[in-house]
Amino acid sequence: MIAVEGRHIVLPVWYTSDSKEPPVVNWLFERAPSKRVQILKYFAGSSQVEDPQFKDRIQFVYPMPSTNVSVSINLTREEDSGLYECLVNVAHDSGSGGTNIGVVNLTVLVPPSIPTCQIQGRALIGGNITLRCHSSSGKPAPQYTWKRGELTTQVFFPPAQDTAKGTLTLTNLTYKMSGIYVCTSSNQVSSSKCNVTLEVTSAVSTAVIVGAVVGSFLGLFLIVALGVLFCFYRQRKKEARDDLANEIKEDASAPRTPAWARKPPSDTVSKNGTLSSVSSNPDLRPYLGKPPSDTASIITAGSTLAYRPYTNQRNVVRMPTPSMSSQPQGQYLSPQNGNHYHPSTSTLGQAKGAVSQLPGPDTLSPATVTPSNLARMGAVPVMVPAQSQAGSLV
Repeated sequence: MIAVEGRHIVLPVWYTSDSKEPPVVNWLFERAPSKRVQILKYFAGSSQVEDPQFKDRIQFVYPMPSTNVSVSINLTREEDSGLYECLVNVAHDSGSGGTNIGVVNLTVLVPPSIPTCQIQGRALIGGNITLRCHSSSGKPAPQYTWKRGELTTQVFFPPAQDTAKGTLTLTNLTYKMSGIYVCTSSNQVSSSKCNVTLEVTSAVSTAVIVGAVVGSFLGLFLIVALGVLFCFYRQRKKEARDDLANEIKEDASAPRTPAWARKPPSDTVSKNGTLSSVSSNPDLRPYLGKPPSDTASIITAGSTLAYRPYTNQRNVVRMPTPSMSSQPQGQYLSPQNGNHYHPSTSTLGQAKGAVSQLPGPDTLSPATVTPSNLARMGAVPVMVPAQSQAGSLV
């Protein structure tokens, strides 16, 4: 007998007897050769299932006692397939010798499971691919057939199609071979289907698609990163402004007063605003243009004129001192005819009770005391700043 997995099956068995005694019925199942087990028993008016595999799934079809000892099996399984044997013993049965035997061979078929379809290889122009279809279960083993499209009748034959393995090999692919391919897995019980979509492309277009996807992700990442950096920059800038506004500002220190302005007025400034002696020392010192040692030894070749100091008293300029009336004044000889004449002797004022007299220079020709000669002798021009009556430099 043939049964389908998940359904119910009746194993028909009956007997005949001339005895009126109730029968003793035993159902046995042979799981393996020479290995039988008792699965159902009727004795003394009661039925009992003996094997856990058939618990709650096997029972007598007719109420017992009866001459029809058929049994039904619900929710059949693949492991229910095998040889079933029924033994009936009737007391005082003269026809059969008291023993009746019935044998039933059961085969449980399993429909194919829903197959899975997949593509092995890259569907590129001019390339080869293999379509594979497989069902995980099915008894007997299912057969596989491929066709292109769900509404068309295009089928494939060996060697492109292998019905046992469920493979379909496509070679030298073209754009026209793109489409939907359907696989059917079938056996004696039923059939199941699956499909795949084949899209034949070129290698260039595939690279472009991959590059576009990768570029999109990179662009999105850069946008997010720039947004985060911008927000971070604005936050830092705002915090810096807040910190600057909260800082305690100190007034700038006043400018420092120059040293000469802090000193008391000096007595070196005369009433008429001209520069007086640098020192407040009452000693009088004449203004000397050049030390006698620098000019005494310089005589122009061929000169027969001797230098003599010019002592015209009307050209003497007296230097002011802090006290014009009480202190003697030094004399400054103004230049005559563009030349500076030094006195032969200079009389210095007495300082601390001592009088010092400087020797006069050697006589020089007036023609030799020129600016160029002075420069060669090491003379340095000096600019003396004038002071106002208030004591500030002009």
